[in-house]
Amino acid sequence: MAEPIFACTMKDLQQNGDRKRMTIDGKDIFILLHKDAGGPLYLGDIKDTSEYSCFVCPWHKYKLTVQSGEGLYYSVNPQDLKSPPQLCSKGAKQRTHVVTRREDRLYITFSYTVKPLGTVESDHYNGLLIK
Repeated sequence: MAEPIFACTMKDLQQNGDRKRMTIDGKDIFILLHKDAGGPLYLGDIKDTSEYSCFVCPWHKYKLTVQSGEGLYYSVNPQDLKSPPQLCSKGAKQRTHVVTRREDRLYITFSYTVKPLGTVESDHYNGLLIK
């Protein structure tokens, strides 16, 4: 397993509205402090469903879980339009990484150094190709 890489201090994060965008090891990284979860998504809103905290893409309005990067959508049953929409998964769409805190310093461990995950859609935007 790779060594965690220093990302920023808690003070840096808090001075930026509990979110910070940076480049680490040539990759565009966004760290978010939200209900103790650390994750243009950096401009998106955070919405809570009954089960998940989600980023909402400011361009596409896609919902991605903070914890796993899983894409979510509401599905309507065309056979029963009176039933409420159901929250469904599109699978992992955004790569997420492990953020650890040591006193006032935050470190990132890239998920693909811990366990190869294949590719996710967000890899296209970060120039990361994993086989």
